[in-house]
Amino acid sequence: MRAVTIKDGEIVVDDRPDPEPGLGEVLVQVATAGLNGADLLQVRGAYPAPPGSPADIPGLELAGTVVGLGEGATRFGLGDKVMGIVGGGGQAELAVVHERQLSPVPSTLDIESAGGFPEVFTTAHDAVVSQAGLRPGERLLVHGAAGGVGTAAVQLASAMGASVVATSRHEGFDWRLEALGAEVVTRPGEHAGFGPFDVVLELIGGTNLDGDVRALAPGGRIAIVGVGGGIKAELNLLALMSVRGRIFGTTLRARPLEEKALAARAVEREVLPLVERGQLAVPIDRTFGLDEATAAYEHFRQGGKFGKVLIAF
Repeated sequence: MRAVTIKDGEIVVDDRPDPEPGLGEVLVQVATAGLNGADLLQVRGAYPAPPGSPADIPGLELAGTVVGLGEGATRFGLGDKVMGIVGGGGQAELAVVHERQLSPVPSTLDIESAGGFPEVFTTAHDAVVSQAGLRPGERLLVHGAAGGVGTAAVQLASAMGASVVATSRHEGFDWRLEALGAEVVTRPGEHAGFGPFDVVLELIGGTNLDGDVRALAPGGRIAIVGVGGGIKAELNLLALMSVRGRIFGTTLRARPLEEKALAARAVEREVLPLVERGQLAVPIDRTFGLDEATAAYEHFRQGGKFGKVLIAF
């Protein structure tokens, strides 16, 4: 098979042996795979793949067709359209995935868009709903809302009846975020007048944290998912204590199979029905072919995107 590979800190398209599915696993012929911030970190050697995942093939999400079944794999049949998160190896013509990490592709979601769905919608749902406990009628602040997880969170919160304030550095994205359900779109650092917020989804990092705490409603929760804007922060602990606030961080990649499976089932129960009703979509910034993988990474690295960057196989 051909795959996107990491060689000496660079992206190279290369040949690799076809993988074979093991116990409970399926072999997926990949149609599309999304790029995520973790892929850039892995290229730099800062975020290695977890044990059991290909060490030099990036890719945390994929969509495609089941073309092989390992022993004991019964959840899907040959020819089924599936999508899911993986620990790595998603950016290849073939990928082995445990069946419990996969979900069916809804009929209302085309296979190209499906390749950009699993990581961002699972991350957003897990952080904002499962862990932060966002409820209808509450107020959510999404920092870095134009990216994949941000656009997913805006849509999810709006669909469940929460109010959403989104921040983005690019004024040209305002109308697109409003179309996804944001009631207010503003610039970073200018959100305080639109609070207080019951939940903050922090996709930028340390530079925002003190302002996040000061904008919390009583009992507010801050979910840290992205740290591209800095891994350290100084904040006023008295301000956090005064509102009985909570701060937590979360990732998906290093979780054991059981936890990833639980997150996937939660998405199937609570998110896929919204997709089937046409309430959620995957905004796509640009799709590149496999031979354009280096250009895809460079485009992703530059910033200023709205939605997902995909590689098609």
